Amino acid sequence: MICLTRRPARPSQGFVCWVALAGGLFLLLPAQAALEGPRSSDRLRLEASPVLTVQDAVALALAGNPGLAEIKARAEAMAAIPSQAGTLPDPSLNFDALNIPSKNFNLRQDDMTMLEVGFSQAIPFPGKLGLREKAATFEAEAAVHSVEEARLRLARDVKSGWWQLFYFDRALGILADTQELFRKLVEITQTKYQVGQGLQQDVLLARLELSKLSDQKVELMRMRHSEAGRLNALLNRPSETLLALPEEAEVEQPDVASADRLQERAEQTRPLFAQRRKAIDAAQTRVDLAHKDFYPDFSLGAGYAFRQDTPSGQERSDFANFRLSLSVPIYAGSKQAKAVDQRQSELLQETYTLQDDIRRVQADITQGWADYMHARERLALFDNDIIPQAQQTVESMLAGYQVNKVDFLNLIRAEITLFDYQIQYWQALTRTQQALAQLIAATGEEKIDD
Repeated sequence: MICLTRRPARPSQGFVCWVALAGGLFLLLPAQAALEGPRSSDRLRLEASPVLTVQDAVALALAGNPGLAEIKARAEAMAAIPSQAGTLPDPSLNFDALNIPSKNFNLRQDDMTMLEVGFSQAIPFPGKLGLREKAATFEAEAAVHSVEEARLRLARDVKSGWWQLFYFDRALGILADTQELFRKLVEITQTKYQVGQGLQQDVLLARLELSKLSDQKVELMRMRHSEAGRLNALLNRPSETLLALPEEAEVEQPDVASADRLQERAEQTRPLFAQRRKAIDAAQTRVDLAHKDFYPDFSLGAGYAFRQDTPSGQERSDFANFRLSLSVPIYAGSKQAKAVDQRQSELLQETYTLQDDIRRVQADITQGWADYMHARERLALFDNDIIPQAQQTVESMLAGYQVNKVDFLNLIRAEITLFDYQIQYWQALTRTQQALAQLIAATGEEKIDD
């Protein structure tokens, strides 16, 4: 007796057991079991690795991803700029020796020979420092929002990659069980052929389908290896690090709000929009600052000159001096006016960038919402209708094959169809979770239901 077992399309389903006797093929009652992952040498190594849940993956990425750390460091650096921009330039301290005779360098010979100490301070036109500090503050705040935006995108990418790996494991599990089934079918067809109740073409057909499944397994393993490398990169781990996923995962299928409602909420909560608005504020402030540059900057200075007494001992008085200088913007047409044009164009650039981001996020939300709703609908259809009907079709054809009313080719087709539907079930489930991750990142908040 040979027993063939089929893994279920989902954990709630049981095995289908086929029994082959010397000259016949019979269907036994299903036995309950849970879905397993891939059956290969890689499976043994994965079982020895720590199990990585999707929550663990996100936490690891947020803690160690170098790209996110770079953005955080940039935000911290920009947070130190406003106080610098709002502070006066450092004053200058000068020491001078004036009118020293070059013949003998005698400091007492000439009445105008003196040693001077002084300082000077550059002072921008009133309002300029405040505008510079204000613009730098807006840019620093934009950098903070860019960190939150990067966290959202990183979490989305990690979730998407994790669920893709989860799908590959489930698909490899189903494929391994189907391979085992076809190996038994090869034995069955060979047995029937040997006793004169089957055809040689049935044996060849079963072997061909088994080879095609082996080819699919190689391709699935290649895609899993590639996806694992990308996920490891997000987790800041070597690309060859083994990733063992749990056999079961929490699947969320909430009733999400409408796409229009999510778009409205995204405009209020998405860090990307807050970042763009702060960039617009900074650009507007720099426009105001460019207009201020038409006004002169000042420089204040003071000095004290020491004179030596005369050779005869007569006392000489020291000198004090004060200085006020200002810049003269005589090249305003080619310098300050062009700077205003530049800053206004930068303001327009930031405004258009915000508008473009709004439209792009709206498109992302619309796509994510549609993907989620359609995938969830397909998932229910596979779960409640398609897969049970496909299983019934296989069982019916198996019964017909036992009494030679169904040829082996149709039985194989029904089996391959069921295999394809089982794979599509996990594809749809994975797509629901990836679409949810996309919606959460697009709206900027975890709660996306009504």
